[in-house]
Amino acid sequence: MVELVASALKNFDPAQVWTILEEIKDPEIPVLSIVDLGIAREVKYHGGEQLEIIISPTYSGCPAMYMLEEQIKEALNHRGFIDPIVTTRLSPAWTTDWMTETGRQKLEAYGIAPPEKTTTNKSVLFGGQKKISCPRCKSDNSEQISEFGSTACKALYRCLDCLEPFDYFKCI
Repeated sequence: MVELVASALKNFDPAQVWTILEEIKDPEIPVLSIVDLGIAREVKYHGGEQLEIIISPTYSGCPAMYMLEEQIKEALNHRGFIDPIVTTRLSPAWTTDWMTETGRQKLEAYGIAPPEKTTTNKSVLFGGQKKISCPRCKSDNSEQISEFGSTACKALYRCLDCLEPFDYFKCI
């Protein structure tokens, strides 16, 4: 095991660490990794001895963060990075802008409308609702059923063309 650790430290490649982090899935949306979501923010290597991963929760009270920290440590330990440090950073606050384009595509393929590129919704000023494209039939003819869907970060919508309900991952 000592040889494995020495090898991992000696031949440190940040891309390898990011690949390992890609394997760690979000517990609520298992098609997304912590890299897709933008939870994994930074990989640091201190003095050739200590690996540190910086993560940001999707919201400060996220109950999954402890579990994700443990999964990160376990995955890295298994690959020869002994006792990595996982640091949770709350500032700047996580935003849906940090999601990767691949992550947005995975969300849509999974049946969840991805967040829009902007949080502005001026239609609300005039009593209107945000129109979100249905991830199934791609129609923009939708209505919001509830501000909150299966989790606080999602709203529940219904497509008025195919009549299917769907979650929309809200812009934060």
